[in-house]
Amino acid sequence: MDEYILHLAENRQRRGFLSFLRKLARSITKLKPRHDLASQIKDIKRTIRDIKERADRYGFSSLEHGSSSKTEEKGYDDPRVVSLFMEEDEVVGIDSTKEELIHRLITGKSNRTVTSLVGMGGCGKATLAKTVYDNPKVFEHYDCRAWVSVSQSYKIEDIFRRMIKELCHTRKEFALEGIDTMDQNSLIHMLKEYLLQKRYLIVFDDVWRTDFWSIVKLALPKNSKGSQIIVTTRKEDVASFCKESSWDHVCKLKPLIEEEAWKLFCMKAFQRDFDGCCPPELETVSRAIVKKCEGLPLAIVTIGALLSTKSKDASEWQRFYDSLGSQLERNLHLTNVTKILLLSYHDLPYYLKPCFLYFGIIPEDYEITRGRLIRLWIAEGFIQEQKGKTLEEVAEEWLTELIHRSLVQVSETKLDGRIKKCQVHDLVHEIILVKCEELGFCQVLKEAYPSWDNETRRWSIQMRNITNKDWETMSSTKSRIRSVFVFSVGELPKQQLLGTLAGNFKLVKVLDLQGAPLDQLHKEVGNLLHLRYLSIKRTKVKIIPKSIGNLHNLQTLNLAYSQVDLLQIGILSRLRNCGIFLEVS
Repeated sequence: MDEYILHLAENRQRRGFLSFLRKLARSITKLKPRHDLASQIKDIKRTIRDIKERADRYGFSSLEHGSSSKTEEKGYDDPRVVSLFMEEDEVVGIDSTKEELIHRLITGKSNRTVTSLVGMGGCGKATLAKTVYDNPKVFEHYDCRAWVSVSQSYKIEDIFRRMIKELCHTRKEFALEGIDTMDQNSLIHMLKEYLLQKRYLIVFDDVWRTDFWSIVKLALPKNSKGSQIIVTTRKEDVASFCKESSWDHVCKLKPLIEEEAWKLFCMKAFQRDFDGCCPPELETVSRAIVKKCEGLPLAIVTIGALLSTKSKDASEWQRFYDSLGSQLERNLHLTNVTKILLLSYHDLPYYLKPCFLYFGIIPEDYEITRGRLIRLWIAEGFIQEQKGKTLEEVAEEWLTELIHRSLVQVSETKLDGRIKKCQVHDLVHEIILVKCEELGFCQVLKEAYPSWDNETRRWSIQMRNITNKDWETMSSTKSRIRSVFVFSVGELPKQQLLGTLAGNFKLVKVLDLQGAPLDQLHKEVGNLLHLRYLSIKRTKVKIIPKSIGNLHNLQTLNLAYSQVDLLQIGILSRLRNCGIFLEVS
């Protein structure tokens, strides 16, 4: 249908040589597309009939009845008062470790000290570190602080720049001009000179490689001010490598003991109905479920959130446990957690699954703003209209439901307590990527990607530099691309990227170029007649071409922090009936 609509629109724009033949020519040119469309619809109907017959034969139920979500019946509390993962884990299972770590940070030796928190993914390393980092006593004790997420893929210069910006945000002492063009040595010198006379606290979260510490420590002076560094990692060799002296410390986080795990589970599973207390008729099966989680906080919180949406019927919980037991036969913790999280994914209502999978488009550890995420969901057509509510209100309710299921985490709130930014846990992100590849939902394009998926609908471009050869291969791919995102790209091909893209992928609905190294918006973008979302936020684009006025389906035009200082009145008048969200600052 998208192709047919595009064909009709392009046909109207063509000008025949003889005016009296135009109407006849248009009628003739419509015949083949209509015939092709009719044939495709017949094939689709035939396929759907076959699927329905197989579903009836094997007794599969409708997707609408596949979820036990009680959203419409009960609703969800305001996320401002929801106890999120960090707050729950703060009072369950880590109290003694937390107090010990706080004591080390405020009464430790005068030497620069490194404390490494090591444990498997989901065991609460980042939770413990963030709890200590935000403690008022710790905050008052240090001259400056910085929290830096590292992850598997990083560029050391970007790590240093983020440290500088964090320190600047804390004390407003750095001049940020020019840091984006500084080389590694200059950044190291700048940091070292600033920190030399400071008592500083730096947290490096989710470190995977030993060579990271080899470089980053050069910027951290060994002063005698009592400075502290915290490193969280899943790998013991990284923790050992960071221990360079007798006063450095490695803290291995262990699974929760049985009663701690039980308390955490009850808080999550029964927080709405029984004030965090398990009813007697569910205790036996609940303890069996907790035992299967093997003391892993992420697994306990996730499965507890899942069960909190189900009716408190013992037989239903027993059936859930029976299914869970068959999934967790092997004694591989990470595999077990993956399977538990997949159970949460499969339990999602059908309308939430694409919203959840959308986090696979976003890079690991990336914090996306609530407004951006909601407008992208709407542009993709995920959000369904509900009587008496705007699409934005419905989308925010769906985001709240994902948060309540502990699948999405709130990373930053506004002054009024509303969600500002959110993200997903690393393990959850890994699972989403597997599902995205399996379903053809999106393809993440990184360096040396082995192949192109011709069936995928979305591209998330996360290459450091896109070469001309890369782009030629991508643009020549015959695909069904509807959405294109650009993340963390340092250099684009010299040829007109957007011109080629607009010419080859005319069915695109979402074009998110936020932060891309882009200085021109090609006029061909105006031919993307299905485009609903266009963002050139934080780019060097100066001029919006007049052809943008052709985009009558446009819903969001984001020009914030770009170099566009003039939007022609003619463009706005042509778009005035579209009801677009225009962000300019």
